[in-house]
Amino acid sequence: MPPGAQALSLLGEALYAPELPQEIRADYEAKLAQATADYRADPDDADAIIWYGRRTAYLGDYLKAIAIYSEAIEKHPDDARMYRHRGHRYITTRQLDAAIIDLRKAAQLVAGAEDQVEPDGLPNALGIPTSTLQSNIWYHLGLAYYLKGDFESALEAYRECMKVSTNPDMQVATSYWLYMTLRRLGSEDEASIVLAPIDAEMEIIENDGYHQLLLMYKGELPLEALLTEAEGDDGVQNATLGYGIGNWHAYNGRPKQAETVFRTVLHSPQWAAFGYIAAEADLERMGR
Repeated sequence: MPPGAQALSLLGEALYAPELPQEIRADYEAKLAQATADYRADPDDADAIIWYGRRTAYLGDYLKAIAIYSEAIEKHPDDARMYRHRGHRYITTRQLDAAIIDLRKAAQLVAGAEDQVEPDGLPNALGIPTSTLQSNIWYHLGLAYYLKGDFESALEAYRECMKVSTNPDMQVATSYWLYMTLRRLGSEDEASIVLAPIDAEMEIIENDGYHQLLLMYKGELPLEALLTEAEGDDGVQNATLGYGIGNWHAYNGRPKQAETVFRTVLHSPQWAAFGYIAAEADLERMGR
């Protein structure tokens, strides 16, 4: 891997930490400085290590974040959170097999335990966390399998995730990947069942892109509305909508249109976005 690169894409291209607007970078750096101070004050504290890793990753140093979580696992080998967070960053850096190992371990550690709300490092507009430890474990495990093209295993993980997706935001996020997994498996009737409870009146705080895509798949939102949204300034949202639109073309038998949209997604600098990684995975499977 070239010096300074954080990862190699699934298409073999070097990926570097994306540029951040100056104001955002300054905010992230200040929060990392505090997290670093907290960690140094008590390097064995599990929460301090987690936030040190999370704040490091938000600035694009994913490899250092992985190293931090690896240290955390040595100190707290039975804490599922460490494997959950390292697994996430293994996905970011395209180390999918390692991600699956970590996330399966996390799932084993939380089996039978009470779920817990996971605090947001990048809070939404209302400052209300929408995910839990267990939903994040299953969600990321499903994604890792999906990116590998192991749709049967992804289906199993997303079904587990639905069991712990207890608010509209997590319900639409999980339903989105579950729906696409079923379509990739050719299970169109089952996929339609996933869409049944989705409606325009759901109170969504942060997962608007997934909600809009599901409404489009259901025939309640025109494609044109999403295309306009996908041309906005939010790189992560653009990748989410772009991949969802491209995938819609793919499972409806329009591979050329799908490839065109997937390539457009890769023009975004937000290469850590799940839609971006999924577009890479599909292009790699297409032999492109």
